[in-house]
Amino acid sequence: MHLYEDLVAINRSSKLIEAVEKEIFILNVANKLQGIRARRGDGTFGEIVPGETPIRDEGFAVARGKIATIEIGVEVKILAKAMIKQIDRVINYLRNQVVEFRKGGASSICVGIVGINQADHYVSFEGDRPWPTTGKSSYLHPVQEATEAERRLIEHAAPMYNEFLVLRYRTTNEDPYPFEWVDLKETRLNYAAILTRISSIFQQRL
Repeated sequence: MHLYEDLVAINRSSKLIEAVEKEIFILNVANKLQGIRARRGDGTFGEIVPGETPIRDEGFAVARGKIATIEIGVEVKILAKAMIKQIDRVINYLRNQVVEFRKGGASSICVGIVGINQADHYVSFEGDRPWPTTGKSSYLHPVQEATEAERRLIEHAAPMYNEFLVLRYRTTNEDPYPFEWVDLKETRLNYAAILTRISSIFQQRL
C-alpha cells in the first residue's frame, strides 16, 4: 500500500497521478482479479472494475477496490534465517508470481522486493521452544548466508522483474526485538530510485 502512496508522493508521472485522482486506477482490495484465476501478489494496482465504488481511506491518496487489470504488481519476500535451505523455493515463487501478474496484463510492471537479514545470530520459535542459530551446518547465522542468498536471487529471480529491490537489514528476533538497516542511506536511495523508474515506465507505457 505504501509503495503506491510513495509513487503519488514523488509526483514523477502525470498519468499515474491523474488516474489515481480520478479513481480509475486503484489498489486491489481482494485476493483475486475479477474474472481471472490468478494470485494477486502482495500488492496490485490496476483499473477499477466499471460500476464499482472505490474505497477511500482517510490519509491515503490511492483508493481501493476490485480491479480488472494489473498495471503494477509487487511481490515481497523476507529471508530471516535458513536462507540457502529455502532459496530455491523462494526463487521459484518469485518467478511464478510474475506469470500470475501478467495474467492481468502482458505489460504489467512487476516489482520484486526481498528483505535479507544480516544479523550475527537469530532465534526462531516453534511454540515456546527457541531455535537459535549456532553458526554451524544447517544452523548458520544470517550474516553467513546473506551474500550467497542475495547472489542467487539477483541471478535467478531479478531478471524476471522490471524492478527488484534487496533490503538488507539486521534483526535477532530476541526481546527487545531490535531492528536496523545495514545502510539506511543506501536503502533510502535505492528505494527512491526504483520509485522513479517505476514512474517512468508507467508514464511511457500507458
